[in-house]
Amino acid sequence: YKLSVAPEMDIMEYCRKEWRGSTPVAKRMRKGYEAVAQKFASIRRVRGDNYCALRATLFQALSQATQLPSWLQSEDFAMLPENLLRKYDWIKQWQLKQKLGRKMGEISDEIKEYVILLRKKWKNISEIKDPIEKQEACDKLFKNEEEEYSLYEALKFLMLNTAIKLYNDDKNGRRVPVFSWLLFARDTSSDPCQLMHNHLNHIGHSGGLEQVEMFLLAYALQYTIQVYRLYKYNTDEFITLYPNDPEEDWPVVTLITEDDRHYNIPVRMCQETML
Repeated sequence: YKLSVAPEMDIMEYCRKEWRGSTPVAKRMRKGYEAVAQKFASIRRVRGDNYCALRATLFQALSQATQLPSWLQSEDFAMLPENLLRKYDWIKQWQLKQKLGRKMGEISDEIKEYVILLRKKWKNISEIKDPIEKQEACDKLFKNEEEEYSLYEALKFLMLNTAIKLYNDDKNGRRVPVFSWLLFARDTSSDPCQLMHNHLNHIGHSGGLEQVEMFLLAYALQYTIQVYRLYKYNTDEFITLYPNDPEEDWPVVTLITEDDRHYNIPVRMCQETML
C-alpha cells in the first residue's frame, strides 16, 4: 500500500528541494517556509488527489485526538444518514465511491457504515496515550485505502448535514456565520441540494475543496483549521483561520498550502513555541 501521508522531512530541506530558482515566486515560497519553520520542524507530504484537504485535516485531527468530539458521542449520530434521507429525498443522488466487486446497498446503509467507521477509528486512536503508538495507528489507517476513502465519504456527508442545518437556520431567521451566506450565494450552490450535486459529489473525483468549503469542513468537525498560505506570504492572509472567528473550545489543526489547492501538514512543533 502507498502511504497517503509521506514520512516526515525537515521543512527547510523540503523547501530547498522544491524551490531552487531565483524567481519572485520561489523567493516568496522560501520566505513562507522560513516563517513556518519558526514554529514547526518537519513537513509531511500529503498525497495529491482531490481528497487532499480532507486527508490533511483528518490526519492532523486524529494525530492529536485525545478524546472523542462531543458530536461523535451523541446517541443518534449513527442514525444521521437515515434521518436525513427521510426528510430529503434528493440525497438519494449522493455520489458514493464505487467499491470493487460489491453491489451497492441502500445508500443510507452505506453511509451509516462510513459514519460508524469514523466514530470507531476516532475513538480507538484518541484512546492511545503513547504519542509514537498514536502516530503509528494513524499511519496504518492512512495506508488502508478502503477505510481511508470511506472516512472521506463520512466527512463529506457531515459537511452536507452542516450545510442543511445552516441553510435552515438562515431561512428561520437564526444567526448564521458569514461564510454560510457566501456558500449559498454561489450560482452553483443556492441550496443544499445544488451544493451536493455541483460540489460535494465532485470532491475527490473531479475537484477538491474551495475556500468556502474549508469553512464548511471546519464547522462540520468543530475544529479550527489554521492554514499557512505560502503564496500569500507578507500579507494579512498568510495565516488564514477557518472559521476566522473560531469558537474558544474548538481544537486547532494546522496545514500548509502553496496554492489553496494542495495541502501538506507541518509536524513537530519547535520547543520554544510549545512553551
